[in-house]
Amino acid sequence: MQFKTPLLRGRLVKRYKRFLADVVLDDGREITATCPNTGSMMGLAEPGLPIWLSQSASPTRKYAHTWELVELGTGTSRTFVGINTSHPNGIVSEAIAEGFVQPLAGYASLRREVKYGQSSRIDILLEDPIKGCAYVEIKNVHLLRQPGLAEFPDSRTERGVKHLAELTDMRRAGHRAVMVYLIQRGDALRFQTARDIDPKYADALASARAAGVEAYAIRCRITPEAIAVDSLLDGVG
Repeated sequence: MQFKTPLLRGRLVKRYKRFLADVVLDDGREITATCPNTGSMMGLAEPGLPIWLSQSASPTRKYAHTWELVELGTGTSRTFVGINTSHPNGIVSEAIAEGFVQPLAGYASLRREVKYGQSSRIDILLEDPIKGCAYVEIKNVHLLRQPGLAEFPDSRTERGVKHLAELTDMRRAGHRAVMVYLIQRGDALRFQTARDIDPKYADALASARAAGVEAYAIRCRITPEAIAVDSLLDGVG
């Protein structure tokens, strides 16, 4: 996924009301940006952190800027972390279509946001006359509390538990059901659920896996110009 326009760099002043952030841009302008992330953003919303924002030219938007990335570290150890939770579905869809996600390759068609279950929408539905259907749910991951270890979730998620139950229903109905954890940071080496943050989610994932739901963690390669899938990581569960 290429960013449509060059991102602007600034320093975070504060995040508040979950969806807003005050920022001082590198050119000195003080702006308010939207924060497209409902999670806690643990470790990524500290005042003073360098962040990167996109800018919209739409005259109908109240806030023209959108928070996209957090910049951690310096020099050769610099890491970019994607916090915009509206991007993962597009990133994964693009990667599947280009054959970069081997476990999900070879399907005849891909559709996004398809209704299923009880008034829900699956992030991606893969269909093929021979392979059948694969229901793919995607979660954005950016929590890293220990070096190299990505974790999900960063706050309690009843919605996430519901999604795992619905995937389990699809698997029991004879379809393929897949949970994808898209890790929007390049310094992750492995993945696990954050049981101490949400034990119900960890238990729900374990139950779904036992029922045949597949789960994959995919690390991204991130720059201020683009976000793309990099590789599958070990340790889902």
